Amino acid sequence: MILCVMQSFAQCDEPADSVALEMQADTSAVWVLPEMFSDYDSTFSFIRFNEDTLYWGKDSMNLVRFYQKWNDVIQNKQGNVHIMHIGGSHVQAGTMSHRIRKHVLAEYGGEPADRGMIFPYSAANACNNPRDYQITRSDVFSLIRNVYKEYPSPLGMSGISVYCTQSVHSIKFKMNEPAYDFATDTLILLGRSNGHYIDPILKYDTIWRFADETDTVNDRFYYYLDRPLQEFTFYFPCGTPDTFFVNGLWLKNGKPGVTFTSIGVNGAAVPSYLRCKNFTRDMKAFPPDLVIFGIGVNDAFGNDFDSTAFKNNYLQLIARIREANPDCAFIFLSNNDTWKKVRRGRYAVNKTGPEVSETMKRLADLTGGACWDQFEVMGGLGSMAKWQAKGLAQKDRVHFTVNGYNLIGDLFYHAFVQPLKSLQQ
Repeated sequence: MILCVMQSFAQCDEPADSVALEMQADTSAVWVLPEMFSDYDSTFSFIRFNEDTLYWGKDSMNLVRFYQKWNDVIQNKQGNVHIMHIGGSHVQAGTMSHRIRKHVLAEYGGEPADRGMIFPYSAANACNNPRDYQITRSDVFSLIRNVYKEYPSPLGMSGISVYCTQSVHSIKFKMNEPAYDFATDTLILLGRSNGHYIDPILKYDTIWRFADETDTVNDRFYYYLDRPLQEFTFYFPCGTPDTFFVNGLWLKNGKPGVTFTSIGVNGAAVPSYLRCKNFTRDMKAFPPDLVIFGIGVNDAFGNDFDSTAFKNNYLQLIARIREANPDCAFIFLSNNDTWKKVRRGRYAVNKTGPEVSETMKRLADLTGGACWDQFEVMGGLGSMAKWQAKGLAQKDRVHFTVNGYNLIGDLFYHAFVQPLKSLQQ
């Protein structure tokens, strides 16, 4: 089934050059839906495919420059572009993010560039991990999330930490995406110790090694490998009363292309990331060219949603990101339609969806970004029940199933890639 959608991009007030003007011009795109959704006209008629486009804010030159840089990387096969997806449980699950990543690589990626940030979520109990990499732990690690009121160690860009104490613990990392070679030859471990200084030990095959370089001021350990790896283990030799906090792992391979990273914390709202003391410090080491924001469901889940506070919190977070990269571009994903549990077995529609969408568009205007109106695309108020009936949403009518997240990823990618296609015409 083929769907033709006319894309309109708002003109910048002062386009930098003819390329910018060309990007903003009307363009038509043909999209072939994934085979499993090819009968959408009868099965998924509640989805508003005609809304599947980006709303461009005012003065969107940073966004135009991002697409120009992405196009240059593709055309010249040199350099890198870094896309970062930040959110709550939708992003921690990893399914939607990896769907977008695979689309980018399949259509424009060539060989995978740096895999970027990953986090060992499942080193802790009851903490779900993305499926494209596996975590095996020797013992249970304790967990810190940025949604907690208090935590024993400052958090950074990832918004989450696992930690071990009083004995040797280990975490094994293994890439789990057979379609792409995400082997890495440089590992950057983000972490710190309390008590005695702890130097994490890396093991692969029969080789054991300490960090080649350490940065105790910024809590980083660098390991330069003799060959690319897809599987390795870190050991943390904690004695009493030592503690080691793992805040993330950055995977590098030095290849040109697109790095698509995702940072998600279950239950996170915008203020959750504002509480991360080392957020900007970490981001300066790995500055994004584009941030795709998927934070908002938890901000708007109660009965007292304040759109002004929501907008101002976002502007604070954006200011911190711009400290790392003043030219960073932004795309805001509005909330999906959600329902609230009102009593046992009974749910009611959360009516904040339209207000969040309008606030996201206002943020696009204020920041020179864009907004993808997920709420409208999926069908508007109450539509999550229809997604659930078709096996695309979970029983809570807040989260999607794997098929649902994949479809959301397909829909977003379609809108996201159109400005790049317009540059290549």
